[in-house]
Amino acid sequence: MLVALVSTLAIVGAATLAIGAVMVRVARMVTIPARRRDYDIDVLDIDTDAGEITLSRTADTVVPGRYGLLTAGEAAYARIGGVRRSTGSSVTRTLERVERGRIHAGDRAHWWGYYYRSPSELGHPYDDVRIEGELGEAPAWLIRQPAGADVWAIVVHGRGATREEGLRAVQPLLESGCSVLLVSCRNDGEAPASADGRYGLGESEWHDVEAAIEYAVAQGATGVVLMGFSMGGAIVLQTVMRAANRDAVRAVVLDSPVVDWVDTLIFQAQLMRLPAPVTRGAMRLIGSSWARPLTGQSAVVDLPVLNFVARADELSLPVLIMHSDDDGYVPATASHLLAALRPDIVTLMTFTTARHTRLWNYDAQRWSSGIRDWLSQQL
Repeated sequence: MLVALVSTLAIVGAATLAIGAVMVRVARMVTIPARRRDYDIDVLDIDTDAGEITLSRTADTVVPGRYGLLTAGEAAYARIGGVRRSTGSSVTRTLERVERGRIHAGDRAHWWGYYYRSPSELGHPYDDVRIEGELGEAPAWLIRQPAGADVWAIVVHGRGATREEGLRAVQPLLESGCSVLLVSCRNDGEAPASADGRYGLGESEWHDVEAAIEYAVAQGATGVVLMGFSMGGAIVLQTVMRAANRDAVRAVVLDSPVVDWVDTLIFQAQLMRLPAPVTRGAMRLIGSSWARPLTGQSAVVDLPVLNFVARADELSLPVLIMHSDDDGYVPATASHLLAALRPDIVTLMTFTTARHTRLWNYDAQRWSSGIRDWLSQQL
């Protein structure tokens, strides 16, 4: 009996250690910046004369619209247009332009929401500027209105992304009368890294947007529109709550935003088929000071503070939310709840099919006109 008891305790102890290790791994996955891209698409054929490319069929490659295609090792980059035909295993789409390198049949590729890679592709003069923040100078792109503008739009990218993500927003923001500042944020590979090299999920990054507002005001802006993609939405919402210069902000535009991190993390854990206790444990680790040696965080992430459904009554600025109901990465649930709780200030523009942060890619005309029409009422 004693042997059996010892064996049982050993098994339970090993299982507990294993579960704890998984919790730590999940917690670290949430806060460690993503650097690796998935090259999970096969280039099956390419016909430059016909202007078409055939790719393996995936949930992404069948969606209508315009996208970017990056081959492994960043050897080549191309702009991809609409679907021409498809089979059960392949999709043939318009090959609009190979911007860099050469693409060959047999290449492995990454499907991207980035259609533009540089502001030079937009046809507007721009400046490379640097914004002084608490961690040092962060690079940004500034596209000014030809006649100058009193209102500036500051565009904040999402998790694992760079300021290239916001280039699609430049044209509608310019047409709304704004100068546009596309910023980098800590730990994105461009801006200075924090001491721990970890994401704060908005709790630390808002300081970088605060510095961008200060820069815009110093350059003559009398008002600011903040726009955020995905985690950039959480950063923007933190900024309008906590920044010392938040009074300069006139309106907020959010694309596929993280309005409630708990809701988002539970959704992503379910996609990974993680047991609920592991998910809850990982979130506790992220928010616990005693767990910092395990997670590598220099500061805890207060997830309840990042729940803007619960904090809906604290919002006072007009907010435009654009979200696809089948986002697939950040569920639209919290966006719908926030809009329902604050119909006085929140306008929700829903999409289907578009997927995460690819609303412009899917329907550029509706997305762009939605921003222009809404801002015309706010500015």
